[in-house]
This record gives sequence, C-alpha cells and structure tokens, in this order.
Amino acid sequence: MKKPAFKRIVLKLSGEALLGRSKEHGIDMHTCKVIAHQVKEIVQMNVQVSLVVGGGNIFRGQENEKSFGIERTVGDYMGMLATLINGLALQDILEGMSVPTRVMTAIEMHQIAEPYIRRRAIRHLEKGRVVIFAAGTGNPYFTTDTTSALRAMEIKADVILKATRVDGVYSADPLKDKSAKKFFRLSYLSLLKKGLKIMDATAISLCMDNGLPIIIFNLLKSGNIKKAVLGEKIGTIIH
Repeated sequence: MKKPAFKRIVLKLSGEALLGRSKEHGIDMHTCKVIAHQVKEIVQMNVQVSLVVGGGNIFRGQENEKSFGIERTVGDYMGMLATLINGLALQDILEGMSVPTRVMTAIEMHQIAEPYIRRRAIRHLEKGRVVIFAAGTGNPYFTTDTTSALRAMEIKADVILKATRVDGVYSADPLKDKSAKKFFRLSYLSLLKKGLKIMDATAISLCMDNGLPIIIFNLLKSGNIKKAVLGEKIGTIIH
C-alpha cells in the first residue's frame, strides 16, 4: 500500500459542503456519512486528522448583516455556534463508525465540547482521535479559513486540505463561466494578486509566512480525500 504523503492534516470543510447536492439549508446526513467514511479511511492509514468546519449551511454572519440588519459581531458569534452544530453532527456520525472523535471549541461550552487547548489537541491526535475545531477562533471578523490556518500552525500540521464543490482553483467560477481556466499550481502571492476568492487573504498570508501548503480539491467526488493524503495530483496546490 502506498504511504501517506502527510502525517498530520487539517481538513477544511465549508458549511455548504454539508448541504450535499440537493439541500439548500441545514445538514444532509447522507453527505456527512460519505465524508465520515473517507475520514475513517485515512485515519486507518495512521494519518492524524483534524477538521475545521464552517457554518454557512446554517447561518452566515456577514450576509445576515446586509439582509436583516444583524450587527456584524453578533452575526459572527451566531455563525460560530453554527459551526459547533455541524461539528457535533460529524462527531456523532464518526463515533457511530467507531472513529474516536473530540470536538474542541474556542467558545467554552463544557456540557457539549472540550475547550480548545493546544497541547490537549495534539495529544488527542497522537492517540489517533479525530479532532474537530469548532467556533472559529472565538473572535468575530475572522473566518473559518483563518481558523484552519491558525490551528494548522498551532498543531504543526503538514498541510491544509480544503474541500470544496469544485476541483481546484479557476480564473473564474467554473459553474458559471465555461471558459474558466484551471490552475494546477499557484504561489501564495499569485493567488493574492489575482484576487481569487478561494480563501480569505488573512489565511493565505498566514500560510505564506509559515510555508504551509494548501490543496484545494473537490469533496463531492468519492475518494478524493484519500488521494490528496497520498500526495496524488489532484485539484490545485498552493505553495
């Protein structure tokens, strides 16, 4: 069997990824089970796995500020709570598959999740547990992209795997523009200069400063998480 290219990863899932192909709001449990099966597969390869999941399938703070007049800070905290809901759903499914999992939250809620403590998170990973980082950084105005970059630095991850609905980074939205060009490799600076909105600038800058590679790939195609972990050519690598 081919050896994994990475020992410790941060898998970044957007909240929208949990919608699956049909739902417009909430959590599609079939999609969550498909993701969980792929996570279990790489855990069995002795890869240490942490997850950062967004909350856009339930609530988006920035968008609701414009639509409903909810103050940005309040909206962001509501979005953080949405990420915890998603994290608990994934935890329940993973543990139902006999994959030990811990949810660690940046906003303390002792009844349902552990508070985020860096050394404890690393210990969980060393023991083979999947760690789900919820509630973002615990601060408004920071996205879950930035959370994934920050947590990756803290736990000394080898790579960020960002799972999306498209198979890499394009010059335009490939779902809307058929002439969009796919990039197979990009430097951090090129991504920032081109203004491509695959991740926010804060997250990209943090990865650039610390030399952490990012792989952008299609989550909806089964087996892609394993391919990314094995180092196969998939999606777009930012380095």
